[in-house]
This record gives sequence, structure tokens and C-alpha cells, in this order.
Amino acid sequence: MVQIPKQSAPSSPAPTRPVPTSADVARLAGVSRATVSYVLNNAGAVRISEPTRRRVREAARELGYVPHAAARSLRAGQSRTVLMPAPAFPVGPLYSRFITELQEALGRLDYTVVQFGTTGGHDDEAARAWAELRPVAVLVPGSGLGPSGVAVLKRSGARAVITLGPESVEGAHALLLDHEVVGHSAGAHLFDRGRRRIGVVVPRDRGLEAFSAPRLAGVREALHGTDAEVTELPLAYDEEAAARLAARWRDLGLDAVFTYNDEYAMLLMRALLDEGIRIPEETAVVGADNLVLGRLLRPRLSTVHLELPSGCELAELVDRAVRDPAAAPEAHKVLGATVVQRESS
Repeated sequence: MVQIPKQSAPSSPAPTRPVPTSADVARLAGVSRATVSYVLNNAGAVRISEPTRRRVREAARELGYVPHAAARSLRAGQSRTVLMPAPAFPVGPLYSRFITELQEALGRLDYTVVQFGTTGGHDDEAARAWAELRPVAVLVPGSGLGPSGVAVLKRSGARAVITLGPESVEGAHALLLDHEVVGHSAGAHLFDRGRRRIGVVVPRDRGLEAFSAPRLAGVREALHGTDAEVTELPLAYDEEAAARLAARWRDLGLDAVFTYNDEYAMLLMRALLDEGIRIPEETAVVGADNLVLGRLLRPRLSTVHLELPSGCELAELVDRAVRDPAAAPEAHKVLGATVVQRESS
């Protein structure tokens, strides 16, 4: 019979150090707890000398003290948390840079940015989960949130709800991202370059429909009433799919392609070149997003440069909306597009 060896009794856990408090910081710095609060919460209404501020910060750093966000919210009567649900679509470098800049700008305004991970859509049911965190503002990328979701968030204490998508939502501020302008710019550029049989890549990736559909519509609108033809090209983001499309390229009879973005352009260009199709002589290629890697390709990639609002501008909108929650919702068209012509077109 196999005997299971007895485990020795666990040793007593090491004593934990007490969590430092603002009172500890005050004693070490030789100031009042109120002064500690004013300094560490960046209260601009109270005049405190710079040497005192420095002494408080050094004491807090020495003790490892950080303010308690929940306690600060209780004292202020509202949180300083801005909730950003994770996008329900794949994000690229352009969007990542925009979000990073926004987070930094909100931090300078003393807001704490929390990204809420989710596997579902940004709909009214998801808004209930966001509301449980009691944010002072919510920034919702994409579409799906409706008026009832906005109402849920506001009833839970959110002073501002801001959507980033193609349409306004009742009760929320809106940054309108009209992606038709991206496709329109690419289509008009290719037509002006003498191209008449234009393919448009439509990614098969789930979640990108909100961007790819209006970009395709924008190309169609730019070429409406002309002698040009538009061919929709569904494409998965993998080399085998690109190779299959490139293998039948000459049968399609296309002399140009708008590839949805620069990443799909790089994927398809490599496949076309491997198939012996000359760019731009046989096929002109235009991407979108103006990524640095596009300039490193040979031939260099023509692209549509997207003009997004700066993170500072959006942070100021959030702060303005939080300070005046009764103000009428604002709506701003914030997506501009210009073609950067290089060697591929």
C-alpha cells in the first residue's frame, strides 16, 4: 500500500508591514494631514510653498504611500475614474498611439484611466457592468451603445458619456468617425491616376465591419457616375489567403487596389510581387494609416493619412463634460483623410 507522506505544518506567515497612511506622511514631513492631502491631490486652490510640497512628496516616496482612490472619491463626492471599455475590434498602431496620448493627457488632468476588458459587444447590457465601477466618465469606442445604456451610466453617477463611432447616441457626447472619407480619398486618388478597374480589400476579421463597410462605400461614392468599376475583395489576414488572391489577380483584370489599411497593403503587395505582378505598372496600391513601415517597403507605399483628434483635445472635452454634466451633448466630426502619394501608385 502506498502511503501518502504527511506534509509538515506550514510555517507562520511573516508579519506584514502596516500600510502607510497620510498621517504617517504628515509626521515624517512635519506637516498636517490636510497639507498632505492638498499636495498629493494637486489641489490648486490652496497655496503651499514649493519646499513644503517637495518635503511631502519625498516623505510619501520614502514610505511608499499612495493616496486611496476610493477614499478620495468619497471626500470629493465623485470619482476621478475615466472608464475606457476595450475595443471590440482589432486595434492597430494608429489607434494605440491615440489611446496612449489620451491616457497621458487625462492623467495630467488628475483623472485615473481604467481600461475595461470585455469579450462582448459594447451594448446596453455591457453598460451595466461598467456602471458597477462608478466612473465619472466613460469613453466608448465603436458602436452598439444605445440611449438606455447611456441612461444607466448616468444614473450610476457618470457625469459624461462619450462615444467614438459613426453615429451620435442620444444623451452622449459624440466624436464622429466617418470612415467613408478614407475610402473616398483613396478612390478619388486612384481615379485621378488613370485607374479604372479598382479592387477594394474587405477584411474578414470580425469586428472590422464598422470600418471596412464605410471605406468600401466611400470608394463607390468617389467613383459613382464615372467609367470606373469597383470589385470587392474579401481577404483574411494571412499569407495563404493573400497568395490565393494574388494567383487569380490577372483573371480579375484589376489595375488598382485600395487595401483597407497599410497592414493589409503589406500583406497583399508581397503576394502580388511574388506572383510577378509589377507595382505600380500593372497594379497601383493604396493603403491607409500612414504607418512608418509603409515608407520602408519597396516600392514605397502610397497611403491615406488619417487625421484623428489629439489626445489633449479629447481629454479637455472629457474634463469640460465632467465639470458641466447638464450641458447639451456635443457632436464633432473628427476624422479627416488626405492621400500621401508614394511609389506604389
